Amino acid sequence: MAQTTPQPLTLTAADQALVAQVETYLNDQKGLTANFLQVASDGSTRTGKAWLQRPEKMRFEYDPPDKQLLVAGFGLLVYHDPQLDQTTNIPLESTPLGILLARHVDLTSGNVVITNIQQQPGEDDITVIRKGKAAAGSLTLVFSTNPLELRQWVVNDAQGRQTRVSLYNVKPGGPYPDSLFEYGNGSTPISSGG
Repeated sequence: MAQTTPQPLTLTAADQALVAQVETYLNDQKGLTANFLQVASDGSTRTGKAWLQRPEKMRFEYDPPDKQLLVAGFGLLVYHDPQLDQTTNIPLESTPLGILLARHVDLTSGNVVITNIQQQPGEDDITVIRKGKAAAGSLTLVFSTNPLELRQWVVNDAQGRQTRVSLYNVKPGGPYPDSLFEYGNGSTPISSGG
């Protein structure tokens, strides 16, 4: 069965104002720490601590006994599963998360296409894909309003699996040491601070 390519959304004036506000907010974010709740497409949940530092850096450490690690830095998204003794490296620019971590977030540029905007009381959702790479998946950014804050994102990957990540206890921070965003076989989880 052929997959249909999402069509670009025709933005209203209200949509354009929201997108401009979101772009300004994201580009002003330099770094943060947060706790997260991740819900996979099968309903399983995991928790942990996240560090984000723009541009292009992120670290997700999962709470014990989960020893998996997700690190973005230096152009790569690295996922390590010690249970399977498997490490996966993906170019960050080919992932939906690369849109969020870009050096300059521009949701209406030629490289990013907005496919949906939903505004409801207290929440604004914007769904984006990479132009010409819809098969790689989509990213929905979920913002609380008053004040505007990133609270969640939803990644629909190339296999059609959905992962929802909710952030809480968000605190501005950074800059963080580069070593936090590197992965090596000797890499050990950072258990402190933010």
